[in-house]
Amino acid sequence: MTSVTFCAYDEPNSVGGPLSWLERLLPALRESGFDCRCLFLTHHGETGPCLERMVANGFECEQVACHPLSADRVRWVLEKIHQRPPDVFVPNLVVAAYFAARWIRAAGIPTVGVLHSDDPFYQAIQEEFVFGARHYQVSAIACVSDELRQQVERRNPRDVWVRQIPYGVPLPDSSVQRETGKLRVAYVGRLAEEQKRISEVTRALCRVSSKADGIEARMYGDGPARSEVERILASEGVNSNVCLMGRVEPSEMYRVMQQCDVLVLLSDYEGLPIALLEAMACGVVPVCLNMRSGIPELVQDGVTGLVVENRKSAFDQAILRLHADPALWQRLSRAARERVTSAYGHAVSVDRWAKLLHQLDRSSLARKPVSTPRTIRLPEQNPALAAADPRAIETPLAHRLYQRSRMFAGRLKRSLASLLGS
Repeated sequence: MTSVTFCAYDEPNSVGGPLSWLERLLPALRESGFDCRCLFLTHHGETGPCLERMVANGFECEQVACHPLSADRVRWVLEKIHQRPPDVFVPNLVVAAYFAARWIRAAGIPTVGVLHSDDPFYQAIQEEFVFGARHYQVSAIACVSDELRQQVERRNPRDVWVRQIPYGVPLPDSSVQRETGKLRVAYVGRLAEEQKRISEVTRALCRVSSKADGIEARMYGDGPARSEVERILASEGVNSNVCLMGRVEPSEMYRVMQQCDVLVLLSDYEGLPIALLEAMACGVVPVCLNMRSGIPELVQDGVTGLVVENRKSAFDQAILRLHADPALWQRLSRAARERVTSAYGHAVSVDRWAKLLHQLDRSSLARKPVSTPRTIRLPEQNPALAAADPRAIETPLAHRLYQRSRMFAGRLKRSLASLLGS
């Protein structure tokens, strides 16, 4: 049985595609004969819904409150892998785990990075751990979209396997049925300004819902900009049919999607949004801003949805067009569902992951114990990773004093243990 260790972040009220992906992938891999466990870095030690559901589902999970410095986070990951070395290690989106993968791979354990999106963070992951110093390179990189795969392959990485493994979603038995005279529009995702532009999305929904009878909109999600969304709805949504519904649990997503006709996605960038896949699997018609990465693979304008050039007039015209033309909506709905069914079912994604993990396990070198260096020296900080890679000690002198204090504390601890043991 191939054992695999995944890493992730979690905190109270955490949401997002990478967490939904993890919660679905691991049970499916377990059914395929893999032994999976998770290492979670949590916010101040407070667990979130992903960790709690994974534990409830019978997975071995270990957690630690995020240490203040990256080097200490790396040390914790290495200690956990030393205690129970897997056959394959997946840093996922945890920067400290990517750094730790240097020593894990040196012990003969293959490592797999994951590119979940097309943004500065994941571009920096490519720079540091696919095209950076060889000893920090992962064994393989899994890309959720064809655009991300092409980005990597165009630069011809050395000795790094590149695989496109899209997110996969379960396929519901039935498709949404539209009510006569109504168009139910939904936004599902984080309530955040960065990437999602949620204030502009909220204003767009308020505006378009007031332009024709029968258009109603619901916003599902939570996030740092929730108070701003509520403010906009209070001031601009008085005469509109827009409601903020709050967060949706993954188990409830298909029930919610069956009550929608259109899903809007007007972000600056995306990877391969799971909410979009789930909506299209139900026959919900996507209306998306023109962006690269995973969206063009799913949404072909006029075929499997509508692609708009802006969040204002072009978006309004698309919604009004679908409202006025039920036959167009029906044709797009059918094609959207067929697109996901043919290429983005859950089984397709799981099979590709299983194949990659088996190949890496069979190709691995002779194993040796994972060692933790006495002093962990990390490469220069990449600004795009700074939020997840804290380096509080910046001056060379301060860094040396900090490292020496840690060495002294370690020696003192070992000496006391030796005395107590004798």
